Amino acid sequence: MSSASFLAESPLRTRHDEFARGEIARRAAVTSEARGTLDAAQVVHAAQVAWIPWGGSAEIVGVFDRVETEYAAIRRGAALCDKPQRGTLEIRGRDRVEFLQRMLTQDIKGLSVGQTRESFWLNRKGRIEADLLLCELGGRILVDCSVAVAANTATALSNFVFAEDVSIADVSSREYRLAVHGPEALHLLELAGANAHSIELLNAPGVCVEVTIGDVSCVLARADACGVCGIEIFVARSGALSLWNSLLSVHDLLQGGQRRGRPCGWHAFNMARIEGGTPLFEIDFGPASLPHETGLIERRVSFTKGCYLGQEVVARMNSLGKPKQIVRAFRMMSDALPIEGAQVFLVGADESFGDEVGVVTSSTMSPMLGAACVGFATVRYAHSTAGTQLIIGAEGRAERATVQAELASVQSPSPTQSQGERA
Repeated sequence: MSSASFLAESPLRTRHDEFARGEIARRAAVTSEARGTLDAAQVVHAAQVAWIPWGGSAEIVGVFDRVETEYAAIRRGAALCDKPQRGTLEIRGRDRVEFLQRMLTQDIKGLSVGQTRESFWLNRKGRIEADLLLCELGGRILVDCSVAVAANTATALSNFVFAEDVSIADVSSREYRLAVHGPEALHLLELAGANAHSIELLNAPGVCVEVTIGDVSCVLARADACGVCGIEIFVARSGALSLWNSLLSVHDLLQGGQRRGRPCGWHAFNMARIEGGTPLFEIDFGPASLPHETGLIERRVSFTKGCYLGQEVVARMNSLGKPKQIVRAFRMMSDALPIEGAQVFLVGADESFGDEVGVVTSSTMSPMLGAACVGFATVRYAHSTAGTQLIIGAEGRAERATVQAELASVQSPSPTQSQGERA
């Protein structure tokens, strides 16, 4: 499918295919020399990254070269992610924080320069219209959201502006999105040219900074989706290629000139974010979901602030003490991997299928858990307690699974540990 049919297109497509050809060329040369049978030129000419559709909004890279090496970069190095599926809103005006305080689920009254907040934007029925990351930069707030909902979110929020000094714009066509994940993410950014003070600030969660790398200005925001250090990058679309090249070309001479960062596609990132316990909007929950059903209520919603759109529904559900269903992590007890949409059942009296209680929303094989099959499922709240035994259809078989309190325990090494290891 041509990327021209999608809402958002990566400005890095050609660069990604060049990278794929380079990686294939290196392997082909070695194989040709060893075996004398491979037509390296033909293999290199055909090489390109694997693009996959993200709904109807974008095409994203599934894998650049090898999932195994890309996953390893997240866990041991620094993985560069291209994110055409993400959009950006820009909110300006002296009343911007006060206005958003009345609109969003999170308490942002005290949001100051260099801070971030995670929040939901709801409709009047309390359903999730957008999952947001807000970055206050002084004079403006940049907001990360799905590119599929960016325009509608900007329009809907603007409709509530009356006399306030607030302007809200979807700037996704101007601002582009990249990310770096891994214990060496901050070191990579520093080697590429980000100043040391900004890197030091990013050691803490909930922080964003404006930096210049090479001759490209960008905004870095800490957001640990994979259980290790994660940095979301806002950069002008016109500077995305230059920044990508700067980050990809970083070599650490202390490590014999090895490439510090590696491009990473969706498949490796998806493995790592599931291990890290991060459900995603548009995958594990969506516009039909209530905040209490996401498993993210404590991170996205404040129950001590004033009114906001959809607040009555959220408050009423909170008073009930539980939702009807909720996103929970599960772990299979066999090596069978269920797919998205697989039905989830209780264990019946005869150890076979009992009542249907949910559906799988995402799954993966987890290297951190010895190749165990894990994932997220939306299940009835009554059966969401950690340790609950389930049956899930996987690879044509009825397989046992267990609800998990959390998946792999993944943590970034501290800055001191990282520096010591590099020394």
